[in-house]
Amino acid sequence: MRAENDSHDLHSRGHDLQGDPRTPPVHVPVMLDRVLELLAPALTGPAPVLVDANLGLGGHAEALLAAHPALHLIGIDRDPTAIERSTARLAPYADRITLVRAVSDELAEVLADAGRPRVDAALFDLGVSSPQLDEAERGFAYSYDAPLDMRMDRDQELTAEVVVNTYSAPELIRILRDYGEERFAPRVANLILKERAREAITSTKRLAEIVRTAIPAATRRTGGNPAKRTFQALRIEVNAELTALERALPAALDALTLGGRVVVLAYHSLEDRLTKQVITARTRDTGPAGLPVPLPAHQPRFALLTRGAELPSEEEVARNPRAASARCRAAERIREAVDEE
Repeated sequence: MRAENDSHDLHSRGHDLQGDPRTPPVHVPVMLDRVLELLAPALTGPAPVLVDANLGLGGHAEALLAAHPALHLIGIDRDPTAIERSTARLAPYADRITLVRAVSDELAEVLADAGRPRVDAALFDLGVSSPQLDEAERGFAYSYDAPLDMRMDRDQELTAEVVVNTYSAPELIRILRDYGEERFAPRVANLILKERAREAITSTKRLAEIVRTAIPAATRRTGGNPAKRTFQALRIEVNAELTALERALPAALDALTLGGRVVVLAYHSLEDRLTKQVITARTRDTGPAGLPVPLPAHQPRFALLTRGAELPSEEEVARNPRAASARCRAAERIREAVDEE
């Protein structure tokens, strides 16, 4: 299990409880009880279907399948390790699952291929999953010395090493600012360029040291490891995480049946902000103000189920430090699209 500060900074979607060293660690999903509570009303029909857009180790999926004996679950993950491990974990429910290796923004295509274009519920558990964090050689964590990789899908070509060693200063500054919210982005980017000219930057340890050097000493004394924002930015760039969410979440909302529900667990402000924007846009009346009768085409199709972003309980954070940064939002389809009414 990761140290507490690393766990929080890396925005993992679960944690591992180590017991007998001869047995594999048990993955505990974040905000599980609340996720089950929010999704349950949408899963009461005779043959409900749920899409889990970020399957990971299948912790939420397992609990949902156990709670709803008629449920068919479609799980999506780009990481073959996650698909392999969740297939094993969900083996008791093999006749009720369809697991697909794909990026979440292929959600509409995955549902069409599965013959389930409409679903009753959708779950997004964003961020880095335990298989990615817990394998040091994958290069997600600055607490290990490992190759600069950070690919969720190890078959893709773009790695963090490629970004760090080939992107221009303006490109690096943009990524660090937009994806890492790093206020010293120019200093970090310029030192990266200077250091890579001397020798290619290929390890997490060296990159973390470069970032530490670039950050002013007074700032380094607070706020955890100074490399966390740079590592977050690189991970988002390498895996196009926000771009995927920007496409996948609207596709999931479009696929929901009447009464269908979506739950999103985000782990940093960028994910949560994008989630809020996408969901809020569907819950507003877009018609002109002051009309005596609402226009059907402009009435909201969704209603919010959460007031703002819900946080994990203090008890859960104490039990599972990786849950500390979680933010939960949910919505329900209350009206079909006009052309479907």
